[in-house]
Amino acid sequence: MDNDNRSAASAAPATTRRARRWAVLGLGVTALAAAGALAAHWHADAHPLGLGGPGHGFGGWHGGMGDMDPAALSKRIEAMVDFRLADIDVTPEQRDRIATILKGAANDLRASRKQHMQVRRQSMELLAAPTIDRAQLEKLRVEQMQLGENASRRMLQALMDSAEVLTPEQRAKLAERSRRRVPPGG
Repeated sequence: MDNDNRSAASAAPATTRRARRWAVLGLGVTALAAAGALAAHWHADAHPLGLGGPGHGFGGWHGGMGDMDPAALSKRIEAMVDFRLADIDVTPEQRDRIATILKGAANDLRASRKQHMQVRRQSMELLAAPTIDRAQLEKLRVEQMQLGENASRRMLQALMDSAEVLTPEQRAKLAERSRRRVPPGG
C-alpha cells in the first residue's frame, strides 16, 4: 500500500472517531441541558453568596428553575430534548425514550437536592461562626464532593443510555449540529 492509500485508510478511522466524539458531545449537551435544568433547581437557593434564584445558576439566564415542581421540570426536559434532537430524524419512540431517561436522571438527582442544600447551609453557618471549625468544614467539603461525584456519575449514565437510543447516523448528525454550535477552538 502506498503512502496515499495508507493516509486515506488511517484518516477514515480518525474521522469516524471524531464524528463519534462530536456525537457524544452533542448528546452530552442534551443530557447536560436537562441536567442543567435540575442543577439550577438544585442550586437556586443554596449559593453561598445569595446568587441563586431565577436568572442565575446553570442555565439561569434563560429563566432559571428555582423550585420548579416535577411537572414543570418534566415539561422543560421534554422541550430541551425536542430542541436538541430537532433535525436529526429521531422517531417519536426514540425521543420519548431519551426524555424518559433524562427525566429519570432528574428525579434521581432531585432526591439529593435537600441534602446538598443542607450541607451548603451548614458550611455557611460554620463560616459565619466566631471560631472557624476547620475539621467540620473539611468534613462538609468531602460530603459535597461525594454528592457532586454521585451526580456526575448519574448524569454520565443518562448520557450513555441516551446515546445508545440513537443510531450511529443520528449520533453523527447530532455531532455535526453540535459542532456548528461550538465556536472554533472551543
